[in-house]
Amino acid sequence: MSSADFLAAPRPPPVTLPEDETGGPRRFFNRELSWLRFNWRVIEEAMNPRVPLLERVRFLSISATNLDEFYTVRVAGLRELARRGGASLSEDGRTPAEQLLLITAEVRRLMARQLQVWRGLRRAMEAAGIALVARSRLTRRDERHLAAHFLARVFPVLSPLALDPAHPFPFIPNAGFCLGLELERTSDRRPLRALLPVPQQIARFVALPAAAGEARFLPLEELLLLHLDQIFPGYRAHRHCAFRVLRDSDIEIEDEAEDLVAEFEVALKRRRRGEAISLKLTAGAPPALRALIMRELHVGEGEVIESRGMLGLADTRELVLEGRRDLLWPPFAPRVPERVQDHDGDLFAAIRQKDMLLHHPYETFEMVIRFLQQAAADPGVVAIRQTLYRTSWDSPVVSALCEAAEAGKSVTALVELKARFDEAANIRQSRRLERAGAQVSYGFIDLKTHAKISAVVRREGEALVTYSHFGTGNYHPITARIYTDLSLFTCDAALGRDATRVFNFLSGSARPAELENLAISPVGLRERLLELIGAEARHAAAGRPAQIWAKMNALIDPEVIDALYAASRAGVGIDLVVRGVCGLRPGVRGMSETIRVKSVVGRFLEHSRIVCFGNGRGLPSKKARVFISSADWMGRNLYRRVETLVECLNPTVKAQIMDQIMAANLADEAQSWVLGPDGSYGRDLSARPDGRELFNCHRFFMENPSLSGRGRAGAADAPRLAASRD
Repeated sequence: MSSADFLAAPRPPPVTLPEDETGGPRRFFNRELSWLRFNWRVIEEAMNPRVPLLERVRFLSISATNLDEFYTVRVAGLRELARRGGASLSEDGRTPAEQLLLITAEVRRLMARQLQVWRGLRRAMEAAGIALVARSRLTRRDERHLAAHFLARVFPVLSPLALDPAHPFPFIPNAGFCLGLELERTSDRRPLRALLPVPQQIARFVALPAAAGEARFLPLEELLLLHLDQIFPGYRAHRHCAFRVLRDSDIEIEDEAEDLVAEFEVALKRRRRGEAISLKLTAGAPPALRALIMRELHVGEGEVIESRGMLGLADTRELVLEGRRDLLWPPFAPRVPERVQDHDGDLFAAIRQKDMLLHHPYETFEMVIRFLQQAAADPGVVAIRQTLYRTSWDSPVVSALCEAAEAGKSVTALVELKARFDEAANIRQSRRLERAGAQVSYGFIDLKTHAKISAVVRREGEALVTYSHFGTGNYHPITARIYTDLSLFTCDAALGRDATRVFNFLSGSARPAELENLAISPVGLRERLLELIGAEARHAAAGRPAQIWAKMNALIDPEVIDALYAASRAGVGIDLVVRGVCGLRPGVRGMSETIRVKSVVGRFLEHSRIVCFGNGRGLPSKKARVFISSADWMGRNLYRRVETLVECLNPTVKAQIMDQIMAANLADEAQSWVLGPDGSYGRDLSARPDGRELFNCHRFFMENPSLSGRGRAGAADAPRLAASRD
């Protein structure tokens, strides 16, 4: 199916809703429930028979990790609002307490499905030669192996904790996993209650002896139960349970903090000790022990979730064995753009030829790293400016910046310390940059700097030329292997001036008086979006073709959603690819009947942000206005972050975005879910069991080079998905 077929396909008939649901708060979907629906889609991929077995295990692990983060951030925030008696309503008109009730019920269903999926995956893994072994099925050879492993690699890091007047209940950190034990002294049957934290520093699954081509594992908690006699000599286990606690992980920073780095270092320590918000406990726990754990962790019955299966399903990622290539996605090597090869790897020469848009991970993120490495080594480069939101612990981007600073170049790095769960890594990198001689700035206390910008100033003859990189993703080489993102390289003078103005804003706090191409939040990005959406509505009202295509991770800002509703009522055809949270209700008569929303969940995590406006000519079109962005359409991105919206003016880059990236996403069948007016998601309605292979946009991108990266070897036009352009 081509995008032309998709766009020509009739839209589902609109539904009619009561007036209070089209004019009141119920015109929006609840943010938290929409996020849970996204995690349902992730779990469904763990059941998808078209996905290789161990990749299905990975999807299950991702769903569990997602849910942990959801609890430690979103649920924690709602719980605090409810406790304070906050009367503030969500956009869909619900109080925090009402949302918590709905979330709890949905999460219990979701966790039950996770365990059901895990049981099915275990059976399939065992059939494929990967087994989790119960204690009762260990052989003598296994026991000898485990005894040696326990003494050498586990026993030294254990901290058994008695619970008695001399040993008060210990602190259990966020995501802490423990065994609760009721023991008896063998000599006189004297009882002892104790906790045994399961160490997070060692693997959750212990490898057992196995035949060639097979793998056998024992969960670490089972190994601990097997050797309780060595951990508690003279005692035997009477009863036991396992539990796992999640804590509030949000960070609060004082507005008057004099040293932002020092303040974050203290806040990170506080986060480990955040208030417990969820206790997951094995079903059938000894009642007295259960009551003690709840009392000491200060959780009520509403925060307790009993489980009849494995706790900590996120740890199943350890079972995604790289040695079993037969159970993983086929290997994929990202491409080096042909145009860069034509210039013998010289990125500056390739960019001078014309703007270049790379689509990661299909085109290698190594080009972004090489851009900075070449800038560091080039004697003509005089200055480098760089934003850093998320980086790896051993970041090659930071290494290149340090090398440039040590070579005497002017290097300015804007390091965002408020990147949730990456604060510690970013503090480490900021210290490293300062030691190398770079100028390090931390932006704003009340705004996160989420924009992805590099600016390299190079002396060429008598002129200074700015080479800029604008990205939709982070400068993180590990996530760049699995996140789909865009990198725009340009030496356009106006974009270079805009990049400089943004960096001056970040380091000097003075808002730019003007920007020639860019729109940034919180200064004017939302206003630019509303203006462009309104212009498309005016084209429709005047009888001209009017279309909007957009792709993002989340759409919940009420003002933007209302603008899209108004455009739909004017007759604008709107197609949205929203991976995660979506507060817009599509397909409602008189409100959103021309709007379609789909979510793509597959091998790679969709992360790029794109918006295309027909500009009176429909889509795709040479006259269309095409933008890439670092921002999702959420209040936090439009009001409380520094973000960029970059208009792409090069015709080849525009064609690549419309005719390849958006066209393939719209045409995708294999990995797509369509959002209905009731908030439910179904598989793409265009996918029919007629025997043909469903179109998969990720496979298409792996097999077809991007238009703007083509060199002489790809001079002939690549196959296009979209209809002929005017």
